[in-house]
Amino acid sequence: MGRFQLQFRSLRVLCLPVAGLTVFSLAGCSDSGTGASPVVTDGPPEAESHAEHAHPSEGPHQGDLVELGDEEFHAEVVHGEGGSVSVYILDSAAKIAVPIDVPELTINITHNGNAEQFKLPADRDASDPEGKSSRFSLTDEKLATDLDSHNAAAKLVVMINGKSYSGRIEHAHDADHKH
Repeated sequence: MGRFQLQFRSLRVLCLPVAGLTVFSLAGCSDSGTGASPVVTDGPPEAESHAEHAHPSEGPHQGDLVELGDEEFHAEVVHGEGGSVSVYILDSAAKIAVPIDVPELTINITHNGNAEQFKLPADRDASDPEGKSSRFSLTDEKLATDLDSHNAAAKLVVMINGKSYSGRIEHAHDADHKH
């Protein structure tokens, strides 16, 4: 019996500190002191940040928007009368014009198996600083017609601050849209 008591006593001596540490660590995990994270009941944070970063459906000139980079910039494609096409370079929110220092930008179009390239020269807006432009324009009936075509794939290519950006031009083919 003496040997059994000795083994049981040594086992108790080892178990008590382990049990005590376990209780303290569990109590620390369930503690809701000032260091604990608040419980979010309104939904995941991604939904909130996405709502704050709304995606506009059209630009400030009522044109079609093109995302450039990871929404670092946007371009707005606007059709005018007589085949004129203007592209405005905008900020990440697609609201404010961003004048850039390049002489032209390019629109590449594939239509009916044919590839075409259109260069739109800088067309400095009155508010743009000297030597920079936020607007690029070209009057070309073929470009305007191809951009409206349902089976054309168009891509905008522009150099901004020494970095090349490209984005797909998707034209809203609503029956009531105006040019």
